Amino acid sequence: MSNPTYYTPKGGLSKQSELLTSQAVFTESYAVIPKTVMQDIVTSNIPFWQKSRAWILARPLTGFAETFSQYIMEVQPGGGSDKPETEANAQAALFVTNGQLELKIEDQVYDLVEGSFAYIPPNTKWQLFNKGSTDATFHWIRKAYQAVDGIDLPDPIIVNEQDIKPTAMPDTEGKWATTLFVDPKDMRHDMAITIVTFEAGGCIPFLETHVMEHGLYVLEGKAAYRLNKDWVEVEAGDFMWLRAFCPQACYAGGPGKFRYLLYKDINRHMKLTLG
Repeated sequence: MSNPTYYTPKGGLSKQSELLTSQAVFTESYAVIPKTVMQDIVTSNIPFWQKSRAWILARPLTGFAETFSQYIMEVQPGGGSDKPETEANAQAALFVTNGQLELKIEDQVYDLVEGSFAYIPPNTKWQLFNKGSTDATFHWIRKAYQAVDGIDLPDPIIVNEQDIKPTAMPDTEGKWATTLFVDPKDMRHDMAITIVTFEAGGCIPFLETHVMEHGLYVLEGKAAYRLNKDWVEVEAGDFMWLRAFCPQACYAGGPGKFRYLLYKDINRHMKLTLG
């Protein structure tokens, strides 16, 4: 595959002369957080992270994301954390869009670059630092692990997107393909992180309506995306949240590829009690 591109927020602050018009939408079934929102004054600081800041895209909240949180982390040279996770039972998926990072899981050290993906099981000691000379940016998806009696915990995964052959969807002639970081048939995993790619003219040709909650961050390109009853134009840098059973479809009109990082919850029974 050709070398992919990964959109990275630029921060800053809009000028006083700019219009307030924005694609930002928050509804009971979906939300769109456009790249224009991701400015300096909406960042958050995280305990035990040095020279770092976060754009928080999703968090468990009534009427919003129920199963996961997702951050875009920006780490300056020399920054990072030797205690990144403070919540017991939290698993992590990291995806690097810019720069270089050094990840330590237990006693193993890994170099992460653009396109690197890391899965870190729950209750695992890990550290992450930027030992380079430029800022590094990565997505951090967190989910409380749903253990099942008789099923082992997953192992760590370190891989780069460019080392994985995308899987084409049936009868699409490769216009719609998925890069799988985690085997969806591996029942140890209760979340799937993938990159979905549409070539120009590719589409989701029906209204998908299913139980998985979605988080979609557009890495490259633009498309018209159907969210519940609305068609919304999205582009690189925009984030979408879709609650369970929110109808969705997509048309990627081009001129280039449309690609997004996708989270969804998988492989577990539906809880029969709330809370």
